[in-house]
Amino acid sequence: MSLENKHSSLAAAFVQERFALRAGSVFDLAVVLGSGWGGLVDRLVDAQSIPYCEIPGFGAASVAGHRSRLWAGTFNGWRLLVFQGRYHLYEGYRACEVVRPVELAADLGCPRLLLTNAAGGVPAHFRPGDFLFIEDHLNLTGDNPLRGLSDAFIDLSRLYRKDLYPALNQRLKSRGIRMHQGVLASLPGPSYETPAEVRMIEMLGGHAVSMSTVPEAIMACYRGLDVVALSLISNHAAGVADVLLSHEDVLAAGSEAAGLCSELVGSLIDCWGSADEGAPAERQ
Repeated sequence: MSLENKHSSLAAAFVQERFALRAGSVFDLAVVLGSGWGGLVDRLVDAQSIPYCEIPGFGAASVAGHRSRLWAGTFNGWRLLVFQGRYHLYEGYRACEVVRPVELAADLGCPRLLLTNAAGGVPAHFRPGDFLFIEDHLNLTGDNPLRGLSDAFIDLSRLYRKDLYPALNQRLKSRGIRMHQGVLASLPGPSYETPAEVRMIEMLGGHAVSMSTVPEAIMACYRGLDVVALSLISNHAAGVADVLLSHEDVLAAGSEAAGLCSELVGSLIDCWGSADEGAPAERQ
């Protein structure tokens, strides 16, 4: 399986025309929605959408919970470009293909990117329904979206906007929302990790495990976007609790937390805007 090999500028031109974007108009934030985060599109004001299959170089995602639509709208005062659904390595794609949404966001001039996912919690005190603010990652996928590029030797030590965590966490605490800060381990899937692999990840400093996000974050750093990544802890990682893992349970946990996910994004925008001196990108 592969995505169509078309230059990303074709996708950007198509989206600009379909959304009737005026010359110089800029989105403040691009968001990639993982499992459980899809409710954000219901909160968009003046929303428009395009099926992925109509965008040059894109195709429909095949995983339950990923609806394969690109949205544009306003949320909490910011103009958002929202990818409802993502591509995964376990669907047969390469890392350079799953990052197509990130490349489109960069081509459209988005200065910021929010990546979201559902993840398994590694520490025993992480509970389903908690959130993780990702401060770093372990790329255990065996692939890199920059592989084959001649100018790909980039420094990832400041990839994530860790400075936003204290203010965001303070806001969430006042609302009774539990958020941790830690390291996301990304594996290719599609099978869940073994208990032995989870113990290895814990020894390496990982706090959650996911089958996405890391390739997108790497490409975003390469393209010069500011990046925040958030995980909904949808389940305990394998072996942490005496239960079998299933994708249905992940979707159920996401459904239960849908309202909190949207609230969290709104709080993040407030904190991000304050940190960037309260000035979202100018719109014309």
